[in-house]
Amino acid sequence: MVDATADGTFRRRLTVGMIGGGRNAFIGAVHRLAMRLDDQILLVAGALSSDAENAAASAAEIGIAPERSYDDYHAMAKAEAARTDGIEAVVIVTPNHMHAPIATAFLEAGIDVICDKPLSTTLAEAEALVALTKAKKRRFLVTLNNTGYAMARQAREMVAAGELGRILSVHGAYIQDWLTQPIDAQGQKQAEWRTDPARAGQSAVLADIGVHAFNLASFISGFEADAVSADLFTAVPGRRLDDNAHVLVRWTGGARGTILASQTSPGHYNDLSVRIYGDRAGLEWSGTRPEELRFAPYGEEARTLVRGGHGSTTEARRASRMPAAHPEGYIEAFANFYRDAADIIRAHRAGAAVDVARAAQVP
Repeated sequence: MVDATADGTFRRRLTVGMIGGGRNAFIGAVHRLAMRLDDQILLVAGALSSDAENAAASAAEIGIAPERSYDDYHAMAKAEAARTDGIEAVVIVTPNHMHAPIATAFLEAGIDVICDKPLSTTLAEAEALVALTKAKKRRFLVTLNNTGYAMARQAREMVAAGELGRILSVHGAYIQDWLTQPIDAQGQKQAEWRTDPARAGQSAVLADIGVHAFNLASFISGFEADAVSADLFTAVPGRRLDDNAHVLVRWTGGARGTILASQTSPGHYNDLSVRIYGDRAGLEWSGTRPEELRFAPYGEEARTLVRGGHGSTTEARRASRMPAAHPEGYIEAFANFYRDAADIIRAHRAGAAVDVARAAQVP
C-alpha cells in the first residue's frame, strides 16, 4: 500500500500488528484511531486477546483477516516473520507485565516494536530490551504520546531557542480522581490490574500517569533527571499499590523541580500540566486546554499563544492539521506520535536517515 506525499512522491504504508486491545479494551481502540488519522499505518494482523473466541471476534470487528488473527503472541511473531508480506512492526497494548516478554519475542523475530508505556516493570527488563534492540538493529518506540501536542512541541522549541533564558525550575503534574473510591477491590477491570503488583509493577500511579508528567517535563525542557527523592503513598485503605506520588527532581543543567501524580484528587478527571520557569520568562501548558500555551516574559503581561496562531513555531505547524480555533486534541496528538513512528521505522528499514526527534524512541 502506498500514499502520496505533498511533493507528489509515494511512500508505502507501514504494516503493523497489535497485541492486546480487543473488544472492551479502552486504549487499543485509541491507538487504532491514531494510526488511521494520517493514513500512514495499516493494521493487518493481531493477537487481540489470549482467549481464542474473543481474539477472533475482535479481529473480525476491525477487519483483520481470519488467517492473521492469533490467540498467542509467540505464534504470531513466528508466523508473521515467515510471511513475505509479514508485519514490519508490532503495537503492544497489554497490561504492563506483558510488555517485556512480548517485545522480546517480536524483536527476536526481526520485527520493530511500538509499545505502550511503561517500557517494562523492572529496570533489568528495560536494560535487556535496549540491548536486544541494538543487537537486532531494530527500532523500539514507547507511546509517550503527549509529546505529540502541537503546543507542547512549540514549548520545546521556545525553550531550546532560549526564550525563557536560563531554566530555573521544571514541574510536571498529572492529577485524576477515578481511583478515589476502592473500585479496584470491587472488580473494575481497568482499576484492578493497574493496582496489582504482579501486573502493574512496583508502582501504580507512577507507571500509569506519573511517567507521562515526567516525560513531558523532560521533553519540553530538554533535561534529564539527575537525582530524585520520592514520597509514594496509598490514600485508599487496602489498595495494594500507591495512588499518589510526590517527587522532588534535580534536573541536568542545575534546574530543580517536582513531579506530582495523583489518582485520588476529586474534581480532576484528567489534568496533565507542565510549568517551566527561566530567568527571562515562564511557560505553562495544560492538557485541559491543549491548544494554548501561557507565555509570561518577566516584567510584562502574560500572553496566551494559540495553536495555529501568529508566532507558531516550525514544529507546532507540522504537528497541526487544522487552522487556529478549529479544535484539535488527544487523538491528533497520538496521531503525531504514530506519524513519527512510521517515519522512523520506514527510514531505518530503507537504510535512510530521518530527522525525527519527536517520538519517544529507545536507543
